[in-house]
Amino acid sequence: MRISYSAFDTYQSCPLKYKFQEIDKIKTPKSKEAVFGTTVHETMKFIHTPGILSPALDQAMEHFSNTWNPAVFDNPDEERAAFSQGIKIIQDYYKKNNPANFNIVDLETRFQIEIGDADDKHIISGIIDRIDKIEDGYEIIDYKTTKKMPSQEKVDNDLQLSVYSKAFLARYPKEIDNVDKLKVSLYYLKHGVKLSATRTIDQLKKSEQLFLDAIRLIEEGRFEPQISPLCDWCGYQNLCPMWKHKFKDRRKINTEEVNGEIQEYIELKSAMAITKDRLAKLQEDIVNYMDQEGVERVFGTEGVIARTLRKTYKYDEKKIREILEPLDKWEDILKIDGVALKNIMDVLPFSARREVEKAKTIDKETKSLIVKKK
Repeated sequence: MRISYSAFDTYQSCPLKYKFQEIDKIKTPKSKEAVFGTTVHETMKFIHTPGILSPALDQAMEHFSNTWNPAVFDNPDEERAAFSQGIKIIQDYYKKNNPANFNIVDLETRFQIEIGDADDKHIISGIIDRIDKIEDGYEIIDYKTTKKMPSQEKVDNDLQLSVYSKAFLARYPKEIDNVDKLKVSLYYLKHGVKLSATRTIDQLKKSEQLFLDAIRLIEEGRFEPQISPLCDWCGYQNLCPMWKHKFKDRRKINTEEVNGEIQEYIELKSAMAITKDRLAKLQEDIVNYMDQEGVERVFGTEGVIARTLRKTYKYDEKKIREILEPLDKWEDILKIDGVALKNIMDVLPFSARREVEKAKTIDKETKSLIVKKK
């Protein structure tokens, strides 16, 4: 199987989106955020493309302006704000960096690396934004245009940087003895901050296993939808069972009766003196409608009804303690529960995260409807 880091990241955030995008090959228009990021990346490549003279600031801003696409924005005010932000990123970058001072090895390096054993090989592909030769080794740099900047601890365990390190060592195998001198960095352009780390051979091996675990789930056909704030930017809402009902008018489905029941359900759910028998009947009708239409959420004028599958996990306390005590994380949780563990999962090393996942089992599953008022 061939998988890119971006596809892996998509699967981690929403397996169903991965299916629509990578397996079903359903095309969606690029979001304005993605177009903005692409334009900034192209400008950074222009700035650092080796030549007799590096581009001056005004040349870089002209390049950004020439590649700018205003059509993706909803209104002129939004477009002007985004354009101004892009110009500010370039100006701030020049204040902190002189392009002539960098020894560029390569830009937008495409790679393919093999993972797995002889009987079950897979390929990870991708593009590294930039590789520099620095005083005592090399530096891999990936540009980010996101608003949020992570902690140093998350950068120390960032999977993308581990994959890039593996790709670099596959291209320059003699550098494996100097892996401790290979610097990996995420440059957050909106903040003008570069966060750097290094990797160990052990970390690289464990990052490979995370890919293999995801590939196994993909090959098993595990494509459950996952609700998150990223849904607001997803182009597959009209196909997703968690959002599909919101677009019912486009599909020209006669839903007048069930719309009334959805509305009545929301109103009764919100009322103090609720009629339990009527609520149960409405729930039964709405659940039957969900089954019939293949949706997991339905939309009324006053809110949303979502069908949820609640899974309760229990953890092996002895195993969890064995994992967390050597990392000085055991005292961070007063008891073994999903909330406490979730709060520290992002900063655990790859191996610890994987072992924690293995140590949980489903305790019980329950389905229910929840109402979100507009």
